[in-house]
Amino acid sequence: MAKFVFVTGGVVSSIGKGIVAASLGRLLKSRGYSVSILKLDPYLNVDPGTMSPFQHGEVFVTEDGAETDLDLGHYERFTDTAMSRLNSVTTGSIYQSVINRERRGDYEGRTVQVIPHITKEIRERIKRVAANSHADIVITEIGGTVGDIESLPFLEAIREFKSDVEQNDIAYIHVTLLPFINTSGEIKTKPTQHSVKELRSIGIQPDVLVCRSDRAINAELKSKISGFCGVNNNAVIPALDADSIYSVPLSLKEEGLCREILRILELTDHECDLDEWKTLVHQLRNPGPSVKVALVGKYIQLNDAYLSVVEALRHACIASNASLDIQWVSAEKIESDGPETLLKGIDAIVVPGGFGNRGVNGKIAAIKWAREQRIPFLGLCLGMQCAVIEWARNVAGLVDATSSELNTQASHPVIHLLPEQQDVMDLGGTMRLGVYPCRLIPNTMGQKLYGEEVVYERHRHRYEFNNSYRNLFLESGYTISGTSPDGRLVELIELKTHPFFTACQYHPEFLSRPGKPHPLFAGLIKAAQLRLPATPQEAFNNSNNLLKDLSQET
Repeated sequence: MAKFVFVTGGVVSSIGKGIVAASLGRLLKSRGYSVSILKLDPYLNVDPGTMSPFQHGEVFVTEDGAETDLDLGHYERFTDTAMSRLNSVTTGSIYQSVINRERRGDYEGRTVQVIPHITKEIRERIKRVAANSHADIVITEIGGTVGDIESLPFLEAIREFKSDVEQNDIAYIHVTLLPFINTSGEIKTKPTQHSVKELRSIGIQPDVLVCRSDRAINAELKSKISGFCGVNNNAVIPALDADSIYSVPLSLKEEGLCREILRILELTDHECDLDEWKTLVHQLRNPGPSVKVALVGKYIQLNDAYLSVVEALRHACIASNASLDIQWVSAEKIESDGPETLLKGIDAIVVPGGFGNRGVNGKIAAIKWAREQRIPFLGLCLGMQCAVIEWARNVAGLVDATSSELNTQASHPVIHLLPEQQDVMDLGGTMRLGVYPCRLIPNTMGQKLYGEEVVYERHRHRYEFNNSYRNLFLESGYTISGTSPDGRLVELIELKTHPFFTACQYHPEFLSRPGKPHPLFAGLIKAAQLRLPATPQEAFNNSNNLLKDLSQET
């Protein structure tokens, strides 16, 4: 029988419930417990797949093809455990399920209400994760803040959950803010008191308080919070602002979060093995020389839009003893100012995924710059499609080449719609989503980077390389280094005369882990560390040396 931990937040949003949940997952796993983490999101969208990155940040894709909240990326990276579509629940998906049941007559003519039908469906979703994952402990993060109207059905559901399990099978964590008021020179506890009062009015007494603060919380303050909020003094857990999200598990361990949760759940507090994680954080805090990586996108004002890409770059830098100096470069700005203005002095260029026309020509210009200036380049999803368009226009001489997504009347649609997408009408959840195999071609850079014959990568796209142009592509000096097992779909390309120029149709960033960087990102950073070569011959020699090193490592 699984144990259940619920994580709520109060006072303000964005105080780190997801990182607390992920950190607790890491701490529990380090003690030998299996963990699964799910997110309850209070918005009416069925999933975030059709939402703008400005609204929601990146869409994280699970193995089974669910488009989910970016917090699931944190859960996977911290616990090194694959999540599924069951781990992402929205108000929209709950209501959709209940209404479908009502239409089928499953409720046998009864009036369908928020209580008990919506809350029961929420509880069943939580239990489904436990049954499917066979986890020892299921952690559930409730999106939004206590007091939000949208969150009330979720809060009521987790209150009701107490009647579904034994007393020692459930724990409530409340993450709250302790603001420092400059004029008084004091940390104020009143917002936390009000937040807990709101929870109590719903019928939930938190067992543990994780208190976010930008400065130390003394024993007197902890005692005050304990008394006013009705929690054990040891259950008031300070969570000071951290220099990295990866240091949070270590600080929460020292403050006793995991120990307190295990006490409440009446589980054995096994020895905690965080040696590798400590090494990771040490390397992160003591990096080598900086590598300047340009991330060329159209959502650079919101870093969360490319969260997994940034983390994958960071993982690769840690592994290569490098400091990540990320340069946020607007693709639209490149269109107006030119790549030489914005990309001069860059050690590597990444063009991430995306949709639509905006900024595409800037991405193509950045790729052309990377190719001609021999700067290490990695393209992801749309980034690969832009690399193909750049080749077609500037190498193959097809000046009007483009994607049929961008121009349905294109005379040279070097990127076109996947056949199985032809009759798709709904936008949400209908792309080529989830894990698909990629067969790597022997003796290519891609195959040497991976060290495998077949790899499994996560996808999120509708458009693909147009095979009508495959021979021309190959004849002009490019290499197709990875395809679907039947050879039909182009998955990975490279330019063999370049120090490091590769692009993939999938999203490798979703599989990168701290301590286990993804091979494509690891290769990019290693190539970037060689810096810009003085001559084309030196570039070619460096490329060969890099391949030799990578081959030896794998």
